[in-house]
Amino acid sequence: MSDRLPSNWADRIAAQARGELTPVEPRRAATVVLLRSRPEGTEAYLLRRRASMAFAGGAYAYPGGAVDPRDSVPEIGWAGPDAAAWGERLGVAPDEARAVVCAAVRETFEESGVLLAGPDASSVVADVSGEEWRTARAALEAHELSFGEFLAKRGLVLRSDLLGAWSRWITPAFEERRYDTWFFVATVPEGQRTAEVPGEADRVVWMTPTEAVAHHAAGEFFMLPPTITTLRELESFASPEAVLAAADERQVRPILAEATVREDGGFVITWPGHPGLTLQGGGPS
Repeated sequence: MSDRLPSNWADRIAAQARGELTPVEPRRAATVVLLRSRPEGTEAYLLRRRASMAFAGGAYAYPGGAVDPRDSVPEIGWAGPDAAAWGERLGVAPDEARAVVCAAVRETFEESGVLLAGPDASSVVADVSGEEWRTARAALEAHELSFGEFLAKRGLVLRSDLLGAWSRWITPAFEERRYDTWFFVATVPEGQRTAEVPGEADRVVWMTPTEAVAHHAAGEFFMLPPTITTLRELESFASPEAVLAAADERQVRPILAEATVREDGGFVITWPGHPGLTLQGGGPS
């Protein structure tokens, strides 16, 4: 992966080591690993971000994105654990937790066409593949429509109980674009299917975590550390249900990389608790 590292990392890491870099405040974000069961095993949904994207261009990732300020409004139709329960689970205030969970469901719908919502607390919309739903997805992505407005117009409630909190990763302090991202897992509801390739991606694939890890190891799939780590963690689970059950038992603590400058001017990036993710690069330009 070293040949895919941003060219300015060495300069920014060196500046950070000298105390000359003020870290950018990370934006709150959420991403969802969609899962489905197939005879060959549990499969995960991955999309490849367009190379032109300012952040992680060309990388395989999960549906997700930054929190919209409107995601936190308390009027959003809601079912499942409330904002206070999610706040305790995610380690933030209730209103922040509401925004993160809403962003997770909204971004999943925008980028995959899968909607974790229904008319009540015990049901889910069965089919969201029609033109009306595509138009709504486009309006949400363009910020012309809030997710609360979208749900209210259709008499739907967000099904927060369909999400399982998995992990939390914060972009390294030396990065120019930073995100404080919660990773969730969810199963595609019965009757729904993923939609066409979304605007921010140029390819989507369904494959088992083991297959995706193999593609990454072979240099065929470029993935950021949180993406590949999550896939490796999912390899041992036999079903989406087992993944969701495991999510309930996980501790969601921030994972933040540490960067040091080598004696030769190069750098080393490590993620505490994840020794297999260590990255190294050359010195400043």
